[in-house]
Amino acid sequence: MQHVSPIVRRKSRQIMVGNVPVGGDAPITVQSMTNTETTDVAATVGQIRALEQAGADIVRVSVPSMEAAEAFGKIRAQVQVPLISDIHFDHRIALRVLELGVDCLRINPGNIGKEDRVRCLVDAARDRGVPIRIGVNAGSLEKDLQKKYGEPTPEALVESALRHIDILDRLDFQEYKVSLKASDVFMTVAAYRQLAGQIEQPLHLGITEAGGLRSGTVKSAIGLGMLLAEGIGDTLRVSLAADPVQEIKVGFDILKSLHLRSKGINLIACPSCSRQNFDVIATVNALEERLEDILEPLDVAVIGCVVNGPGEAREADVGLTGGQPNLIYLDGKPDHKVENDALVDELEKNIRAAIAQRADKQ
Repeated sequence: MQHVSPIVRRKSRQIMVGNVPVGGDAPITVQSMTNTETTDVAATVGQIRALEQAGADIVRVSVPSMEAAEAFGKIRAQVQVPLISDIHFDHRIALRVLELGVDCLRINPGNIGKEDRVRCLVDAARDRGVPIRIGVNAGSLEKDLQKKYGEPTPEALVESALRHIDILDRLDFQEYKVSLKASDVFMTVAAYRQLAGQIEQPLHLGITEAGGLRSGTVKSAIGLGMLLAEGIGDTLRVSLAADPVQEIKVGFDILKSLHLRSKGINLIACPSCSRQNFDVIATVNALEERLEDILEPLDVAVIGCVVNGPGEAREADVGLTGGQPNLIYLDGKPDHKVENDALVDELEKNIRAAIAQRADKQ
């Protein structure tokens, strides 16, 4: 089943983060950030590889010291995914990670200090074809803006961003993207809406400090969903107090729900009721766990009864309808019956076969 999104995306300038395009007509990318000590190279590499396996397009790594910068160089040599370094204040650290192969700098030019330092850093980034992300956060606004507005507001976030943008404009550096993050959904959405019409550069979306896995997922889905549905956003991070791998999964699920990206299994499942002929929840949980490695898009319907089951199964690549006995659909057509004790094994077998068959045709 082909899903075409009705969303018309905001036109933006395309930049390259390593070999991954961001903006323009490129797919919206999904990012996460490591939470290991960067100086622990083995742990950080392990986490980055787990994020790669989950489908991360880009990974950000905090580099707070020169020691961390040297560790970053060792990390860069061991992973394939594009890496962004998160740096504050010290331009020497940024210069070092540029030498060590960073793919993007998350750094606010206005926090670097004297203009000659900023120019030196921007020239080095330009020479290496490395873009910059300007990252504005409601929790770290400049003191004069805090005094001017009294509290974080959308206008304060935008004014802060425009200050940093102005520095890059004066240095004739256009290879940048911008984020305007707050923990409040409405403040974040309003800020992005205001800035979207003022610049042509890509926008990095996020609800910062969104919360734990459940509450943060809900808050991010609402905030990012509002913006994405309006065509705003070129790359995103779902910020969760949880395993970073979950951020990638949630990010792709948000894009999948809006038909903006198709990656992995799109599982259509009923909430279950007394009509169910098998344990829907247990079946779905088992399938999600078994199919985590699959990144190819495929629609799978798991419906517990014959009321809605046939209709959903006919629209899916692989479908299961509860009944006496249960019935598996392949390519929208009834194919074969299956007993309850073989449901998960049979579904997994048919799902993997469908993906293999599709790969053979390509």
